[in-house]
Amino acid sequence: MISFENVTKQYNGDTLAADAINFTVNKGEFFVLIGPSGSGKTTTLKMINRLIPLTTGTIYMDGKRISDYKIDELRWNIGYVLQQIALFPHMTIEENIAIVPELKQWDKEKIRNRVTELLDMVGLDPTTYRSRMPHELSGGEQQRVGVVRALAADPEIILMDEPFSALDPISREKLQEDIIHLQRTIKKTIVFVTHDIQEALKLADRICLMKEGKLIQLGTPDELINEPANDFVRDFVGSASHLGTDFDLEQYIHPIPNLTGQEPSAISASATLAEVLDRLSEHDSLSVEKNGVPIGVVNRQIMIDYFSQHITRGGDSDE
Repeated sequence: MISFENVTKQYNGDTLAADAINFTVNKGEFFVLIGPSGSGKTTTLKMINRLIPLTTGTIYMDGKRISDYKIDELRWNIGYVLQQIALFPHMTIEENIAIVPELKQWDKEKIRNRVTELLDMVGLDPTTYRSRMPHELSGGEQQRVGVVRALAADPEIILMDEPFSALDPISREKLQEDIIHLQRTIKKTIVFVTHDIQEALKLADRICLMKEGKLIQLGTPDELINEPANDFVRDFVGSASHLGTDFDLEQYIHPIPNLTGQEPSAISASATLAEVLDRLSEHDSLSVEKNGVPIGVVNRQIMIDYFSQHITRGGDSDE
């Protein structure tokens, strides 16, 4: 589907952002590029849709060099999701999603049906959301719109450049679950950049780990965890692969406050990390019960603190 053959990107005559990169992304694959800051992962992604020109080597798409495509033809078949969604603020959600289909001159009924289908796909009620403005949506909701806007014209390939990194851990966890469900439904070829190894292990069919422009290891999540190529891979994957396996909710609960009004929804003290995050995507706080008796509460801030203590990220940005 997408093949890199000895692709190099050189800046300022000496700095190599990509150094003789070779890999193939298979059709329908969820392929993750990851590495510390400055590893070249974002540069590698942007060379696919020619936002950044390569210096030497060749990138193929469906067996054809990307340089042989007209730029509009190439990019219209590639959806693109950024960290900063940048929805057009004076356009409704429906108008934002419809931009590319309108450029492709789809008829109005087909566009309206596509918007309905896509909003349903990510759990946003079309009747409620299609006429809303971007400022009326939460960050997580805006990110969902950004994802479906990239899907609107049914492209074969989706490029995603750290799309969830600006979100709090609860919203991020929910959107990760959404994208997993979405990929099972639509079977697109997704190339996804992240610096979060936990996110990569959760989402990827295969992971390409980079450092200083070089491809260090390419393999499945299990291969990176169990068969690291060297100490760098072993250290980068680190304890993130075990995050949540020894999670004990009782260690993180706070005392039960004096409640006024509606009591919080309840969850068992034996709940897994994934179960807690799933419930907190719908509720600000939860009553934690053991043998049917409330023993404390857990809320989003508690879990954000948990993530900040347990997740080590490879870097915050990439050029």
